Amino acid sequence: MARIGFIGLGNMGGGMAANLAKAGHDVRAFDLSQDALDRAKAAGCLPAASAAEAVTDAEFVVTMLPAGKHVRAVYEGEVFGAVPGTALLLDCSTIDVASARAVGAAAQAKGLAMVDAPVSGGIAAANGGTLTFMVGGSAEHFGRAQPILERMGKAVIHAGPLGSGQAAKICNNMLLGATMVATCEAFVMAQKLGLDPQTFFDISSKASGQSWSMTSYCPLPGVGPQTPADNGYQGGFASALMLKDLKLAVEAAQGVDAAVPMGAAAGALYQAFVNAGNGVLDFSGIIRMLAGADGRE
Repeated sequence: MARIGFIGLGNMGGGMAANLAKAGHDVRAFDLSQDALDRAKAAGCLPAASAAEAVTDAEFVVTMLPAGKHVRAVYEGEVFGAVPGTALLLDCSTIDVASARAVGAAAQAKGLAMVDAPVSGGIAAANGGTLTFMVGGSAEHFGRAQPILERMGKAVIHAGPLGSGQAAKICNNMLLGATMVATCEAFVMAQKLGLDPQTFFDISSKASGQSWSMTSYCPLPGVGPQTPADNGYQGGFASALMLKDLKLAVEAAQGVDAAVPMGAAAGALYQAFVNAGNGVLDFSGIIRMLAGADGRE
């Protein structure tokens, strides 16, 4: 089993680190939150006093941080100076493509191997070890990262060179955000036209309007499989995080002159939903705002 330095033990990282420890790896974990460190210790990780301490003598380093500025600060400020030259660095944060490539280039300049490996799946998948990883990096580095990532996920896919993981993630989540908005709009309109929600679900989930947002993550409680909608839109994928990903997508699109009118429109709607105080609610909860309840039931 490998020695792994794990930095970032929030809603996603905590479950991911726990799964690595459960698999028998020697996980040295660090987070600024003492509560997060305590949970990691209870899950079998060894708490570290700093990010630098966590990566000392590590064979692999896994980071799960909020934004590009945090990733840059941790790697440039602590990891690069403390990690062995033989270690593989795996950044699983969702950040902008430019930051991912810049940190990767800085690692490469120091003779270090790195991949970007953002995830899809949410908190439940992080805890259950069923995440999907989109990995950017060389084929060699992907091959080294794969056995580690497989302990935390159900699918590990090589997206291309360094930065490609982030590109795939933001494109995927832009599509998800837009289809969720369209799904919510359709349910609201169907009900106002007198259709029973379950009947509409039975029809659309087997017709050309079918999507993951419809069949696997239905935004109405009591319809389809169990989703955060059945728990008051608690848990799942926070609307504030969806807004973050949509902003990253629009920013990336502007950088390559790509037209994303649907992605931009979805971003504007999630901005309004979050501004109304719903950032912690699951992103499917935007159906409340579209139903005319100003973001609340």
